Amino acid sequence: MYIANATGCSSIWGGSAPSTPYCKDKEGKGPVWANSLFEDNAEFGYGMFMGLKKIRERLEMELEQLSGLISCEKTKAAISKWVETMHHGENNKVATNELVAVLEALEASGEAAKLKKQLLNDKEFLSKKSVWAFGGDGWAYDIGFGGLDHVIASGEDINLLVMDTEVYSNTGGQSSKATPTGAIAKFAAAGKRIRKKDLGMIAMSYGYVYVAQIGMGANQAQALKAIIEAESYPGPSIVIAYAPCISHGIAMNDTQQKTKDAVEAGYWHLYRYNPLLEDEGKNPFILDSKEPTKGFQEFIDSETRYSSLKKAFPKEAGELFEQAEVDSKKRYAAYKRLADAQY
Repeated sequence: MYIANATGCSSIWGGSAPSTPYCKDKEGKGPVWANSLFEDNAEFGYGMFMGLKKIRERLEMELEQLSGLISCEKTKAAISKWVETMHHGENNKVATNELVAVLEALEASGEAAKLKKQLLNDKEFLSKKSVWAFGGDGWAYDIGFGGLDHVIASGEDINLLVMDTEVYSNTGGQSSKATPTGAIAKFAAAGKRIRKKDLGMIAMSYGYVYVAQIGMGANQAQALKAIIEAESYPGPSIVIAYAPCISHGIAMNDTQQKTKDAVEAGYWHLYRYNPLLEDEGKNPFILDSKEPTKGFQEFIDSETRYSSLKKAFPKEAGELFEQAEVDSKKRYAAYKRLADAQY
């Protein structure tokens, strides 16, 4: 796994020494992690992807050259299996292990021996890598949106994880395009006046991008399923995760419950959009959220970013909170229409 991490909260938690949330598996392998500038993280991750792509295309060419120079059928078969699975994660991992074993055992001379040496020197690049760009909504919705849009429009197999705190968390709690109507933030001290940008719908408009919204505290199974589907999807993927933040004015030991409450109140919605389903004649949009079972106003009253507006500007707060609920209902209705569409 290769991770490009935008500067922000996620890079602080992801890259602090001497502790780290990342670890090695039983084979001693773990993720490669690098921190990017805040504004160009999608392009940074794309650069990682393109570097890997070019290296593996060269390896593919060298393997095909080697196959034409040798008579060993076992090695030829291993090369063929590797080429067939080149872009398919787990299958390619197995094929790579088999290929490395036969290459190490291969007796070769001349040009074949030279190719064998080159391939084994670069064996760490043989298996397909999972490339991800991590960052918050300030990056993805706002200052880095042009880069994110460029990368998903590439059609390449790169994954993006957006931790949506609905505010610029790491730089002091400024309003972002992810900040909902009525929420207080810096530069929106009297409450945000306009609707939250729907990043997922923008990405879905391309038609070939895997898109999901998740909330781990609300539905762990759905979150894991979305991440697995995004990783295995042979094209660009974006997963937008609800991320409760200290800027919301909540107890940070209660974030999983807050996420669950947000979904049950219809404040945050869970869905998956998988273009592969359309190829099978199925609806690509799956709405994983159910109809709200808790009060929207009760939920926002539990967070200081909303409740403080009511104390300072009670009349304006009432109007904005009502509009915020209308905005949320409209968004859910739009998702429901997509989910109910006939294919």
